[in-house]
Amino acid sequence: MSTAVKKRRLSKRQKNILELTILYTIIGIMFVIILYPLLWAFGLSLNPGRGLYGAQMIPENWSLVHYEWLFFDPRSNYLTWYKNSLIVAVATSFFATFIVCLVAYAFSRYRFKGRKNGLYAFLLLQMFPVLMAMVALYILLATVNLLDSLIGLIIIYVGGAIPMNAFLVKGYFDTIPRELDESARIDGAGHFRVFFTIMLPLAKPILAVVALFNFMAPFMDFILPRIVLRSPENFTLALGLFNFVNDQFANNFTRFAAGAILIAVPIALVFLFLQRYLITGLTSGATKG
Repeated sequence: MSTAVKKRRLSKRQKNILELTILYTIIGIMFVIILYPLLWAFGLSLNPGRGLYGAQMIPENWSLVHYEWLFFDPRSNYLTWYKNSLIVAVATSFFATFIVCLVAYAFSRYRFKGRKNGLYAFLLLQMFPVLMAMVALYILLATVNLLDSLIGLIIIYVGGAIPMNAFLVKGYFDTIPRELDESARIDGAGHFRVFFTIMLPLAKPILAVVALFNFMAPFMDFILPRIVLRSPENFTLALGLFNFVNDQFANNFTRFAAGAILIAVPIALVFLFLQRYLITGLTSGATKG
């Protein structure tokens, strides 16, 4: 083997090593950026004090007193807020996923007047933030007497989830061969049977993505519950925990950290349950027809 060929192979190998080094360095930096605040929040929740002053990421005299207060102290509404968040999250995830599937199936499999304009409307609605509609949503809920109600909050979440998710699921439905529908109809299946026995089982990956995203949203959102909810017994977790550091003379940063860490538990469980579908759903759903 000539010296020139050896040099080219060595140069290519060095280039690959350099590219891998840069890639892993970037991944490591991103990992630190994401992990560092999580470690601080967890460490802060183990500090026996209540304020940020003197708090340590790795406390010497760590304690679970804040977790005990959240669950067992009669002055704590944490379990009520947790229950409210779970109710809103589960209801939003279920109804949003089901309605989105019906809408996406109609746009994917049928041709009707206004279909193209409907798709354009979905695209247009995705361009505007929800904040623009807050005043209108407040007036609407006040008109139908659903202010300070979890039902009103669920309705807004479900309605807001339809445009973007319907467009995503429609793209996935478009990848399912129409021959399957035609074969089922030849065997006597109706529209709903085709939808429930063929389309939904084949669309499990994208449905898992939609369900997870809509389950996470109520746990993370603060602005909408702040506008809709008034009574402490109706607060969701984000709104309730905010009062730990916002009320007059409040300095409960360590309790806030403990409550915030526990928010990850149901989300992690749902993620682990649906993880086998998530990657397939995200990659396949990105193809829009």
